[in-house]
Amino acid sequence: MKDMQGTLRRLSRGIPTVEHVWYGGGAGSILVRAALWPVARVYDAAMLVRSRLYDSGVLDAAAPDLPTISVGNLTVGGTGKTPFSAWLAFKLKVRARPAIALRGYGDDETQVHARLNPDVPVVVNPDRGAAIREAKKHGADIVVLDDAFQHRRIARNADIVILSAEQLLRPHRLLPAGPWRERLPAARRADVLVVTRKSATPAQTERAIEMIRIAIPDVPIVVAYLAPDRLVNAVDDDTMSIDKLRGAQVVALAAIGEPELFQTQLEELGARVSLTSFRDHHTFSDDEINAIAARVPSDGFAVCTLKDAVKLAGRWPGPSRLWYVSQQLVVEQGAEEIDRLLKRVLDARASATTNAS
Repeated sequence: MKDMQGTLRRLSRGIPTVEHVWYGGGAGSILVRAALWPVARVYDAAMLVRSRLYDSGVLDAAAPDLPTISVGNLTVGGTGKTPFSAWLAFKLKVRARPAIALRGYGDDETQVHARLNPDVPVVVNPDRGAAIREAKKHGADIVVLDDAFQHRRIARNADIVILSAEQLLRPHRLLPAGPWRERLPAARRADVLVVTRKSATPAQTERAIEMIRIAIPDVPIVVAYLAPDRLVNAVDDDTMSIDKLRGAQVVALAAIGEPELFQTQLEELGARVSLTSFRDHHTFSDDEINAIAARVPSDGFAVCTLKDAVKLAGRWPGPSRLWYVSQQLVVEQGAEEIDRLLKRVLDARASATTNAS
């Protein structure tokens, strides 16, 4: 009992995350960012040199065994890259046999893809060339590279960059002082830019789009919204209307990039939310799971994301049930740009098939 109380106290204080350093306004966060600023400058210079070496042809990109679409981002987490990659694979299934290849920072992303597209092979390998070859052995004729924008050793037929409206409106601090892997102008390498929003208003999203248009005027922009669709039970896939959250007491947990946006989504649905957040890809201990479950009131809900549900489904204790928010990707602007890009890649697939025969 004493161990459980200690765990609850730690959870109630909140677990320190890198987001506190990146976005916090307190003296501690500012001091840490100042200490990391020289490292961020070195990192920035290294990324710029590397990019120029590839742009000039000094470093070569190897031709893959199959046509590929890269879905990547400029920041660490929080953009909706994984659900967008899954949505893209779903669209490709109509005319092709896609596979998804990813580096594999954690089993959660692999399981999310398997849940969203159970009939699409998922290959995990930091060697993207080897991953594409393995996908081909599984019968795939086109590959979606999840999180590969900075992986330039493999050529691709199309590059999609996902940008979060929420992150665009914050300071663009580079790693490790912030979440940005590259500066915004690096997205000029992309064929299409997709601006996703979770809690940003239409006016805020438009400001983010204008920022992109100024920095990158020649790349088409698509706007997509990750809309909460329904609640799904993590164990048996039972579903419940999202309207059930209105006025309800919700104990939420999230081990994702920018977990506070998940809380905002739940609050916009009318829930009264108590959030426990963890670092992205966090591995939950039994004590953490039991402590959170113990806080769920008899008339309330325990709610997480699909990314968390795939890790917690077989470990969640009773009597409460664990639900995750199923999100539907809605393209609000620029759907024709995605169709145009997919046609180009599918044409490359048809050409490759003809040449092989």
